[in-house]
Amino acid sequence: MTAVKVERESGHIVCVECDGHTDYGEEGEDIVCAALSSVVQTAVLGLMSVVGINVELKRDFDRGYLYMRVPVLDEAKRHDADVILDTMLCGIADLHEGFSKYIKLEYK
Repeated sequence: MTAVKVERESGHIVCVECDGHTDYGEEGEDIVCAALSSVVQTAVLGLMSVVGINVELKRDFDRGYLYMRVPVLDEAKRHDADVILDTMLCGIADLHEGFSKYIKLEYK
């Protein structure tokens, strides 16, 4: 099971942590893990490459671990980050709804 923790401060997503493999399928064929990874990693790429935010990022692919923290941002970048991260959370929540046996979602 993948545990996903999403942390908010003042209504803004500031931290995302994913830990573990979903174990939905065999390694390399696990569509739930691939979908979850794609949603989260695309959000990270959007923050870094599109918006230009230098996020704190830690990854361990073997463990199935990703940690991302957003620094303090100006108003324009915060808006763009909110759009990306809120969209990411919609994707994670949808996956959790369909595959709650494989994804644990916790957000504050």
